[in-house]
Amino acid sequence: MKRYLQGIALPVFCLLLITVGCERKVEGQQKEGEVTKAVAQLQPTKGNQASGTVTFESRDGGIRVTADLTGLEPGRHGFHIHEFGDCSAPDASSAGDHYNPTGTPHGAPTDPPEKRHVGDLGNLEADAEGKAHLEMVDPVIALDGENSIVGKAVVIHAQPDDLTSQPAGNAGPRVACGVIEPAQ
Repeated sequence: MKRYLQGIALPVFCLLLITVGCERKVEGQQKEGEVTKAVAQLQPTKGNQASGTVTFESRDGGIRVTADLTGLEPGRHGFHIHEFGDCSAPDASSAGDHYNPTGTPHGAPTDPPEKRHVGDLGNLEADAEGKAHLEMVDPVIALDGENSIVGKAVVIHAQPDDLTSQPAGNAGPRVACGVIEPAQ
């Protein structure tokens, strides 16, 4: 019996080591199924010309957001994540309200998480040619798990977000919309 147990112990121990080794995440390597980058291709709503790309990438301290748009009126425009990944309505109303899984009030992206929607990204500014570029790191949004924005919509509004009006910042009509999808 003792010899039988010794014969089984070594293979079981080796199998256990292999299993534990496979579960350990190597530094800089993503887990299977983990999203580390996502992209939204924004298209204009009816009667507008705004379009562009918004990229989301996991970084230390949050998600790096990079937005590049054209076809905007010069000035500031509300920039939000909305609750549904549906831009099919001519006015993008199918994207729903701001993404707010925690039921918090509307606020600025610099506000603490308990004082802003997950989808509150503030404003981006278009130059005289209608081009806008924005780079920021947001500590509240996520690409997987709780507060994941994957499958939601990015919406650009006609006016600036005042960052205080409830429930959505009084940013006016939606001029562009795009669904956030995992990047390949």
